[in-house]
Amino acid sequence: MIHKANILIVEDDLNLGFLLMEILQNEKYNVRLARDGASGLSLLKKMSFDLCIFDIMVPKMDGFNLAHHLKEISPNTPFLFLTARVLKEDRIKGYNLGAEDYINKPFDEEELLCKINVILRRNASHESKVEEPIEYKIGSYTFDVQRMELIHDGKITRMTEKESNVLKLLCIHKNRILRRDDAVERIYGKRDYFLGRSFDVFISKIRKLLSQDAYVSIDNVYKVGFILNVKEPVVEE
Repeated sequence: MIHKANILIVEDDLNLGFLLMEILQNEKYNVRLARDGASGLSLLKKMSFDLCIFDIMVPKMDGFNLAHHLKEISPNTPFLFLTARVLKEDRIKGYNLGAEDYINKPFDEEELLCKINVILRRNASHESKVEEPIEYKIGSYTFDVQRMELIHDGKITRMTEKESNVLKLLCIHKNRILRRDDAVERIYGKRDYFLGRSFDVFISKIRKLLSQDAYVSIDNVYKVGFILNVKEPVVEE
C-alpha cells in the first residue's frame, strides 16, 4: 500500500465528502476536500496531488471540465470519477479524458480502496522506471546534469549546485508549470518566504544564462510558478 500520498476529493455532498476523507485518512493518506469545481481547480494550481477523485455533478465547474484542466496543469496525475451518472456516454467521455476508473455511486468501500491502491502503485512504479537523463537539450543549449555545466556555442558555463538543481526542475517540467512552492520545498527541504525569495534569485540568474537563445524563456505564472518555454525555431521555406 502507498502511504502518505496526497489525494484531492471534489465532492459537493458534504456527508459523502467527509466519509471519503475518513476512509482515506484511516489508510494514512493526506486528503483535501473541495465542494465545487472552482475550489478544486484552485487547489490543483497550489498543490501537487498523487491522485484526484472527481464527482461529475459539482457546481461552478463540472468534473469533466475539471479533469480537462488537470491534464493541462499536471498531465501525469491520475484521476478517477466517482459519480451517480451511469450513462454509457458519460463513462466513455470519462475514459476519453484519461480517467483511470469510473466508479458509480453507491460504491463499495473495500473495492474503492483496492482500486485507489492499484492506481497509486502503478503510477509510483511507472515513475520509478523512468530513467533520468544525464543531459537536457534546451533550445541551442545543452545542460550536463552530472557536470553541472551549461554549454552554448562551445562555451561552457559551470553552474553552482543550487543553480543546477533549479534548472533541472525546470527541464523536468519543460513547457509545463513548475509550481514555485513545490520547487522551493524540493530545493531546500521546506517552504519559507525567505527561501522563496532566494529561489527567485536563482531563476533570475538562470534567465540570464539562457538569454542567448530567443526561443528559450522562463515565464512567470502569476501566483503559481514558472514555465521553461522552449519553442521550435521557425524555418523559412
